[in-house]
Amino acid sequence: MDDLNQVASEVRVCQKCPLAATRIKAVPGEGPANAEVMLIGEGPGFNEDKQGRPFVGASGNFLNELLAAAGYKREEVFITNVVKCRPPGNRDPQPNEIEACSEYLERQMLLINPKIIVTLGRFSMSKFFPGAKISAIHGQAKLMNGRAVVPMFHPAAALHQPALRQSIEDDFRKLKQIIAEVNQSAASTLASKAVSQGPASKKAPSQDDSADNGADNGGESQLSLF
Repeated sequence: MDDLNQVASEVRVCQKCPLAATRIKAVPGEGPANAEVMLIGEGPGFNEDKQGRPFVGASGNFLNELLAAAGYKREEVFITNVVKCRPPGNRDPQPNEIEACSEYLERQMLLINPKIIVTLGRFSMSKFFPGAKISAIHGQAKLMNGRAVVPMFHPAAALHQPALRQSIEDDFRKLKQIIAEVNQSAASTLASKAVSQGPASKKAPSQDDSADNGADNGGESQLSLF
């Protein structure tokens, strides 16, 4: 049976792309299997490569501060990256490297089933919002398959560009409110379906009914929470 430990074990010995030849340690990610918040960064850096853990060093310290401001402890969220091995010299991850790691990330999302996915940086954002500009959509939650996906600036960007710090702090403070909105939306959807599909209802499922179920068809709600 698939679980997060199995995914991590496979990541640590993965040879799917050239990054395996230059890494010190692969970085599968860490956090509880029932985390309601999942953070997806871009790729491990120098310190992460040495320790085999995501977001350590200066960017990790800042991330811990951001989580605390949002009312979370690091131990309560799951943190990972779109690529699990460090690109040489901290260069941008290449499309083939992101693709090689995509199976691991998909399995992690399926196993954790978080209420919120926070993308940190443009490469993880592009997985959910292809073609979008992070400066235009950061902090704006979009419902996808019953969960909220929130693109944000990478913490390291705020360290290099102090002008971004306030924006990322403000975005993180929205997380608790976003979860409340997701819960309210889910409760409203269940109540609506219970009324329309109660014992007295004999209506056969229609195309519209199946299209409404994002969890089954991979659909995306166009409802923006903020």
